[in-house]
Amino acid sequence: MLALRLARGSHPLVLLRRLCVALAAAGTGFLMLSTIGHAAGHPSAADESLLRLLWCTAPLAATAQFAVSTARTDPAARLQRGMTAAGLGPLRLTLLATVSTTLTCVLGVLVALLVFLRLRGDLGGPSAVRFDADLLGVGHPLPLVGALMLLATVPLTAAVATAVALRPRHEAGDAETEGSPRIAPPSGLPWGIAMAAAGLAIEAYTSRGTGAHGGLLPLPGRLIGSPPGVLAGWALSTFGLVLAGPGLVHLCGRLLCAGRPGALRLLSGRVLQEESHRLGRPLGVLCAVGSAAYAAMKVYEASPSRPFGLLTAIGAAVVLACVTASALTAALESRSARARTTAALRRLGASASVLYRAAALRALALVIVLAPLTWTVAEMATLPLVH
Repeated sequence: MLALRLARGSHPLVLLRRLCVALAAAGTGFLMLSTIGHAAGHPSAADESLLRLLWCTAPLAATAQFAVSTARTDPAARLQRGMTAAGLGPLRLTLLATVSTTLTCVLGVLVALLVFLRLRGDLGGPSAVRFDADLLGVGHPLPLVGALMLLATVPLTAAVATAVALRPRHEAGDAETEGSPRIAPPSGLPWGIAMAAAGLAIEAYTSRGTGAHGGLLPLPGRLIGSPPGVLAGWALSTFGLVLAGPGLVHLCGRLLCAGRPGALRLLSGRVLQEESHRLGRPLGVLCAVGSAAYAAMKVYEASPSRPFGLLTAIGAAVVLACVTASALTAALESRSARARTTAALRRLGASASVLYRAAALRALALVIVLAPLTWTVAEMATLPLVH
């Protein structure tokens, strides 16, 4: 009940972010329901139905990440003065954020279920003629219990991810994390680069001499039909980008501070180094998804046997929207965390234009470093698949 009251009295921007989480959960839930519809309509094609279900893990993970980012920036989840005396300590605030995330995702999957049943014609009226019957399993009974159990994985995954990400930590551990040279993100950079390089090497080796692109199926079956090592190498390289994200952001800050920097470069570089833990992981995920999307387009262009289907478009839209929104949310969280520092700089005489130019310089440095790296990994990952 408290979670509902806080949601009703939240700022419109907070409500908008929660609505976006609900939409992402609805899209992921619709994709999962389509797998059940396909299984109901094609009981003999269990392998293909399982393949469709496996492809739902990407939007599911993206939705959970976006839900965590939204819960982290929710003002209701922050420990404020007087809340401990009212019985809302760190543990209960984490539980409150988890409940709010669960309710938001439950709302989204319920909307997905209603839309899916309406398109199938199970709620009365004719089924939607614009949809392929194979996508919905029209004319075949839908196992409602199985559908509800599968839909429950969306709010459950988001709730568990939120609880783990926002769990209370010991004060000593927090102090060490805030101080931080001991756990500085350049330590994850070599591991991430090594994993990305190893993944590309595995992909190139396992696809050698196999006629990688000639006998593959159209997307998404085209990628699954490739040698297992190709997919394993691709997954390892993209995970390397995610792992190296904080280190890359920290490296951008160090490059800005290199030499004899002026006040603008020094301010921009120090902010990137300080916020690398908060910005690095979402930006790493965004780079990995961008790399995967570019590689998928290159593979499709090499053999466009059929256009992208509706479900592929929905899944890609959910993933891209979630990771982009997560990166923007992390940027807003970083800005909120620097509010006191920004106010101090303004009191010392820093103009608003200087702060805007520092923000633009940070964004430019990130683009200069991350964009070529993302393109290089994507280009190298597609070589064994299209040649």
